[in-house]
Amino acid sequence: MGGVAREYDAVVVGAGPNGLSAAIKLAQHQKHVLVLEAADEVGGGARTAELTLPGFLHDVCSAVHPLGAGSPFFRSLPLSAYGLDWIHPDVMLSHPLSDGTTAALYRSVDKTSVLLGADGAAYRRAIAPLVKRADRFTEDILGPIVSMPKSVLARLRFGVNAFRSATSFSTRFETEHARALIAGLAAHAVAPLNQAFTAGVALVLASVGHAFGWPIARGGSKAISLALTAHLRELGGEVVTGQRVTAVRDLPAAKAYLFDVVPGDLVDIALDRLDGRQLRSLTRWRHGPGVFKIDWALREPIPWSDSVSRRAGTIHVGGTANQIADAERAAWDGQETEEPFVLVVQPSVFDPSRAPTGRHTAWAYCHVPNGSTVDMTQKIEARIEKFAPGFASHISGRHTMKTADLAAYNANYRGGDISGGAFTPRQLFARPGLRLDPYDLGNGIYLCSSAAPPGAGVHGMCGYHAARSALKGVLAE
Repeated sequence: MGGVAREYDAVVVGAGPNGLSAAIKLAQHQKHVLVLEAADEVGGGARTAELTLPGFLHDVCSAVHPLGAGSPFFRSLPLSAYGLDWIHPDVMLSHPLSDGTTAALYRSVDKTSVLLGADGAAYRRAIAPLVKRADRFTEDILGPIVSMPKSVLARLRFGVNAFRSATSFSTRFETEHARALIAGLAAHAVAPLNQAFTAGVALVLASVGHAFGWPIARGGSKAISLALTAHLRELGGEVVTGQRVTAVRDLPAAKAYLFDVVPGDLVDIALDRLDGRQLRSLTRWRHGPGVFKIDWALREPIPWSDSVSRRAGTIHVGGTANQIADAERAAWDGQETEEPFVLVVQPSVFDPSRAPTGRHTAWAYCHVPNGSTVDMTQKIEARIEKFAPGFASHISGRHTMKTADLAAYNANYRGGDISGGAFTPRQLFARPGLRLDPYDLGNGIYLCSSAAPPGAGVHGMCGYHAARSALKGVLAE
């Protein structure tokens, strides 16, 4: 392969947050590391581009980063020295309802609980103990499931509720505000809300948000990727873009190969290096629903009817808990829905660098069946218009991405699945297969993508743990 050295300790394929994190961890141990990226720029799911009009910066995929702010590995790195600046909106998350009221997630557990009224005490009992032990708790939840917990008490408290479905967990709440808030958080699992462990997703996002925030990155999500890349290069790591990898045999010689790719692509690349058991587990990997995404260039901020949503970084436009459950079930079952659950982010309200002076950007997506070809633009904009009358008149530019567009942008997004795999109990515990070390696939092959534990999110922990596995394995001193 031209332009690179002949031999390395490790070669990482994919320069998303997980691939870059894996490389950094290896470089910290004085390993000679090369990262190869198929695209012309680093970032994977954390890139920013002028998608609509000149001067309007849009996050192509990820936009808000509670798991990034809470990532134990990211927090251990000097990323601020390389330009990463987290911006924390006044309100982390709002959830407007059709009666004109709004549920909201604030950084303060107490404030959130008070505003939940009759459900405040129940919310505090479920969340406060996890937030209190957040440093150790995040190490547990953002690591392999089969591991010694850093905080046994927090793991036990989490486990009591985490295995439940969001629908079941919500029965402890009396008000629609609390039930809708939990349903919206759980919908980030991209799975039916009556499925086991979806309550765990809501608990993780709420507790991590209270402990570390739901920030955006100043200048766009690309700031995360650029900071990781700069730190890696300072540690001596090499990054080469525009290099698509199709087979292990074409890679430079190395002791370890770490892949930030989905299982299907790993089978294609490393077929001759994987044994029968590994091939069976990888080929059984199932992808979940996809997303339809829109970015807008706006003349003015989104005109939310409620004042809380105007101050929120993220807005869940989904209505009641039952309406969200219906929308998520439809996407899972391969059906279109007239009223999708829409996730909206309005970064320019808090980061003026995202748009020309006086102008704004907004980002949104909804869940759709895997591989869907349906244009959801009108349905998404109609949902927002319901809670922000006049929104359509503020639009000066629009960019849409169907599932095929997302897959073309990032090969890991098969069928538009941005999570790297369906959220099912089997794939939660056997990720990507049932092994004590889920990252080590044998013969120097390691999986470091979101198909490995702990799963989806811009947190780098899949890469961090895969690198640790390699350091204990073929790269052991």
